[in-house]
Amino acid sequence: MDKKDIFIGGAWPYANYYLHVGHLAALLPGDIIAKYYRAHKDNVIYVSGSDCHGTPITERARKEETTPEEIATKYHEEFLKTFDRLEFEYDRYSNTMEDYHKEYVQELFKLMYDNGYIFEQEEKQDYCENCDTFLSDREIVGTCPRCGGTSTGDQCEDCGSSLDSSEVQNKHCKRCGKETVLKDNKHLYFKLPEFKDELQKLIDKNRDKWRKNAIGEAQKYIDMGLVNRAATRQIDWGVPVPVKGYEDKRIYVWIEAVLGYISMGAYVAKERGIDFDKFMSDDNPNLITYYVHGKDNIPFHTTIYPALLLSLKKNYRLPDYIVSSAYVNLNDQKMSKSKGNLITANELLDLYDSDTIRFYFSFKGPETNDMNCSLEDITQTHNKFLVGALGNFVNRNLSFINKKFDGIIKEGTIDKEVIELTEKTYKEVGEHFEKGEIKSATSKIVEYIMYANKYYDSKEPWVKAKEDIEEFTNITYTCTYIIANISNLIYPVLPKASKKIKEILNLPDINWAPVDISGNYKINNLDIIYERIEDK
Repeated sequence: MDKKDIFIGGAWPYANYYLHVGHLAALLPGDIIAKYYRAHKDNVIYVSGSDCHGTPITERARKEETTPEEIATKYHEEFLKTFDRLEFEYDRYSNTMEDYHKEYVQELFKLMYDNGYIFEQEEKQDYCENCDTFLSDREIVGTCPRCGGTSTGDQCEDCGSSLDSSEVQNKHCKRCGKETVLKDNKHLYFKLPEFKDELQKLIDKNRDKWRKNAIGEAQKYIDMGLVNRAATRQIDWGVPVPVKGYEDKRIYVWIEAVLGYISMGAYVAKERGIDFDKFMSDDNPNLITYYVHGKDNIPFHTTIYPALLLSLKKNYRLPDYIVSSAYVNLNDQKMSKSKGNLITANELLDLYDSDTIRFYFSFKGPETNDMNCSLEDITQTHNKFLVGALGNFVNRNLSFINKKFDGIIKEGTIDKEVIELTEKTYKEVGEHFEKGEIKSATSKIVEYIMYANKYYDSKEPWVKAKEDIEEFTNITYTCTYIIANISNLIYPVLPKASKKIKEILNLPDINWAPVDISGNYKINNLDIIYERIEDK
């Protein structure tokens, strides 16, 4: 069977603060899916990066009396450390400041322009006479026309509504507080409405594949009416516009950052000697594409990004799977940096092992609905499943053999029922991973581990060791077979435990197929898989 070509794009986090648990829960499925397909020995390109341009970063730099580059670089480096601690394995994690990305995006932008999907338009734009500059959406503060709350030029801070700056009332310059005036300014716009029919077909085609929140948000976005979107903005910090007469402007972040999937995918392909255009072609029968992100990024990945791909006229595959997580609440409250109700991914990693965090958000993650997260629940989940189920099965099996038989596992006959269940488990877990159903896949793995514990209890090997050594050998060998296959099955979610088990039994490398054990085994340096955690 031909190897599959797998493209996975993880959302690009914005480099102006640390990653929090909501980012973690939203991005984790990408790494899990990548690990699964790598275990399958498929061709995987898994990319992401830090979104380093835009007004929020320039504003923060101004307040902290530093440069946007220093702000973005600081958080980009923090993101790298966080992903490394979480055992993420991107084929390339870059940032939008990188020259390769900027040059590649400029080429794509020029291609869209030449294809007739980007046009020039002059219109009134908010201008601050005191600062003598045109203002971007985020540099405007005013009143939301829908709820009366405080709003920037593109979003209400109170009700969360997405807005056009023309809708916002009582507009003032965020920098100096002076009232804005309207002046003519020339910008380039992207013809998003031209792709309405093709985007609707994409949504209809994937109603059974995309997550429900993705279908709902995408349909709502189209039903609200697609409009031409500004493709350039009046700002110094960003990717220069490769069109004459626009030297004082930059490519809008919504275009530039989302095209990072293509720029970094092309980078990895080039390194491997792969023709990226052929790899990403809709005519490639082996290709499956995944885009992994949070709920707030759904419109960009289901409508805007596909429209950009279509505008390139390169016949690139549109998203096959939209893996869009819901929100994570902390202690039954919406997370808020300003209210102090927020925990960063690094703070969580200081408290728990990465396997614990990966398992928790895989088993209980916000896949279809918002989830509530608490330290108490993470601790209880770790103790119940990782210690009480997985660790308990592995350690009581191997500890008994270490103690009574000098760590030698003699070859026996593997229970046929266990072999059949194992083969079925690989198939079902794999199908869930391939659909982006991480919770269902993890639940199936847990079921297999629970079955293993019941099998051990029902067979009573500690009794058989005294009464029927041949039966004991068969039971022990069957349990060794289960342990070997657990090490494969848990790998996408629990890479550290997987590695530890393989080292203890000197098992072969990861492969998504039942482990065919034979001969005797010697237990090496038996160590507890997971320690019990006291309440934090």
